[in-house]
Amino acid sequence: MVRRVAVIGAGVGGLTSLKCCLEEGLEPTCFESSEDIGGIWRYTDSTDSRRVSVYRSIITNTSKEMSCFSDFPFPEDFPSYMPHGLVLEYLRMYARHFDLLRHVRFQTTVLSVRKRPDFTSSGQWEVVTETGGVHESHVFDAVMVCTGLYQQPYVPLASFPGIESRFKGRHLHSQEYRDVQAFRGKRVLVVGIGNTGGDLSVELSHVAAKVFLSTRSNTWVVSRVSEHGFPCDMVGTTRLNHLLEWLLPSALSRRIKFRKFNSRFNHTKYGLASSKSSKFKVIINEELPFCLLSGTVVLKPNVKEFTETSAVFEDGTTEENIDVVLFATGYNFSFLFLEESVRSTIQDNRSLYKRVFPPQLEKPTLAIIGLIQLTGSIIAGSEMQARWVAGVFAGWNKLPPPSRMMADVLKTKPPVKRNPSERENLKMSFIGYMDTIAACAGVKPSVLRLLLTDPQLALAIFFGPCSPYQYRLVGRGRWSGARAAILTQWQRTLKPLRTRLLDDSSNSSSGWCWMCLLALPAALTAGFLFSKYSHPGWSPRAG
Repeated sequence: MVRRVAVIGAGVGGLTSLKCCLEEGLEPTCFESSEDIGGIWRYTDSTDSRRVSVYRSIITNTSKEMSCFSDFPFPEDFPSYMPHGLVLEYLRMYARHFDLLRHVRFQTTVLSVRKRPDFTSSGQWEVVTETGGVHESHVFDAVMVCTGLYQQPYVPLASFPGIESRFKGRHLHSQEYRDVQAFRGKRVLVVGIGNTGGDLSVELSHVAAKVFLSTRSNTWVVSRVSEHGFPCDMVGTTRLNHLLEWLLPSALSRRIKFRKFNSRFNHTKYGLASSKSSKFKVIINEELPFCLLSGTVVLKPNVKEFTETSAVFEDGTTEENIDVVLFATGYNFSFLFLEESVRSTIQDNRSLYKRVFPPQLEKPTLAIIGLIQLTGSIIAGSEMQARWVAGVFAGWNKLPPPSRMMADVLKTKPPVKRNPSERENLKMSFIGYMDTIAACAGVKPSVLRLLLTDPQLALAIFFGPCSPYQYRLVGRGRWSGARAAILTQWQRTLKPLRTRLLDDSSNSSSGWCWMCLLALPAALTAGFLFSKYSHPGWSPRAG
């Protein structure tokens, strides 16, 4: 019987894991190596390599309504996309509201997590911690590892001949970047075009003499602002769109996506992406296209090698007088505190059952929270994982036997070690993953059932944003405010914009009405496609 749970890390995953454990009547203790909560969202000027922090100017890529904890909305006066300070403020509010801080031991580092000698029968773990030079040993019935994705900077220097032996300029990883001051007047090469690489290229272009952005990936660039000024994830992340993507052949689905991406600007002409490639990534950036158009950022192919002062690219071109090379090449994760027999089995999150549980363990008393990449918010995804895991530990949710979990892991695809830039292409569907874990936890809403009992809510859930509140409508942890939160999410989105009111009676309809009108043609298309392609033998993934 699980009672005492060790939670490692007091970032997003750790805080929600604490709350979920407490709600299930468990006794959690959270170990946080720093002096405060927040994880990567607690900005610091320090570039200490032992702690990863966001950079000063970061703005969230997912909107507040899609990124909140499912029973704790962001304040309505917070903007839809937020700087790190507001995210940290929200996490502090969450911790205070649910009285979580008294369960956190700050400045306490977890040194090791090992199975107890009787693990096969007890499932218990021995956890050794260090506080102020003093080591302490604890016994826990279960462990939740909440250290997240961003742990160790990935700097593939071996892939860039000359960077260490010949290049005389400075090179660093984006983990060390805080602001633009050290790059003023420099010629900077940014390697990697994920969200961070795009953001930093744009920011540096305002002060650097020149910025070059090197990539080997097909990359589609989208804006946070979608049709009619609404957040793009609220417009795009809907159950209707999820159904359409499932129904349509994959080739047709890609073609529709690419056409949508190209509606803003032609990515092929900008050298970013080709519609003929099936492998691609999507980044969020409003300013990068203009920087490319104005020449303040110059897109380049992959670097072949470095000389003393220049970078030679795979297309044979050379850029001279490079002062700084900034690697935006992602992060590796590692769990050095886990005993080797466990750590060696976690090569990739696909080696975990549902990206959470190591399937080889005799007792499922170890869970990894937040080791996921989704097309939506990791905050919401981590909370869903924590709810499921706490239910498993409390005995409400049951797991299959290890043999079936192993079979499920191998069925998805054998784990392959990949570098962080390649893992970007392994992002999972936000709705698909949330629904999967919600079904395991018994909290997945039924649109059809709601259509009979609460048609207004059912339509909002199907046509509107798949916001986290949907997963508080039924099951354990049901929240009485979930329905109201869903029906008022557009008002909260628009509230921060109402700082200068104009009389426009022709546009007095709510955001919800606009979304219904926009979604109606797509709904009719879905019905047509379903009737056309639902005959026996047709595969929704054919083509």
